Amino acid sequence: MAGKSLNFIAEIGLNHNGNFGLIFELIKQASYSGADFVKFQLGWRAQPGEINQLKKEDIEQIIKSCQHFNIKPLFSVFNFAAFELAERFGMQDYKIASRTVIEDPQLVRKVIETEKSVYISLGMTQETHPFAFSNNIHYLWCQSLYPIHPWEVTAFPKKFDQKGVAGFSDHSIGIELALIAVMRGATIIEKHFTLDKSDVTIRDHALSLTPDEFKTMVNSGREIKKYRDLGI
Repeated sequence: MAGKSLNFIAEIGLNHNGNFGLIFELIKQASYSGADFVKFQLGWRAQPGEINQLKKEDIEQIIKSCQHFNIKPLFSVFNFAAFELAERFGMQDYKIASRTVIEDPQLVRKVIETEKSVYISLGMTQETHPFAFSNNIHYLWCQSLYPIHPWEVTAFPKKFDQKGVAGFSDHSIGIELALIAVMRGATIIEKHFTLDKSDVTIRDHALSLTPDEFKTMVNSGREIKKYRDLGI
């Protein structure tokens, strides 16, 4: 019997380098690579003159581009102003960065109260369930190293499930650790996404996947899940 669906999140984050003209192409390539969600950050490094000052018209472009390419938009919200702005656009899913779990738990509770799907990274907390149980919470295991090398991985879950940690927010280089997570039951994989890994504008490019790499991860992950669902 098939289990819960497997979803892939292409984390663009700041990999647009402040060039919002790249947004359409990034979303296009994420969709072509098989991602279910494409994720941006709202309220982080977003002051006037900073690299991620997304304005109302930029968010509109993101949402329209996602609709055009049949992929779901997802935002990490870092403050109440960012959350209120996203709510005006009728967002149905939210991401919470692990630093927000530590620095602004009141905001996290407010997002959870919407009863929309909330994906929460656990990289900066030792707790596996930092908030009261709710069916709309999906916890993602994570280590907050950028990148994380194989010898630095500690306490990687032996089993993923919705009652515990449902998925994996992956900062490693390559696709291997993400596929191990799928083998162990993960139903959500978040991975940074770039058009150019050699770009040094933002550190995240180096640990990101290119469209071809992301597509390989998605295709391999979905095939692994078929075997997993057979009980193998």
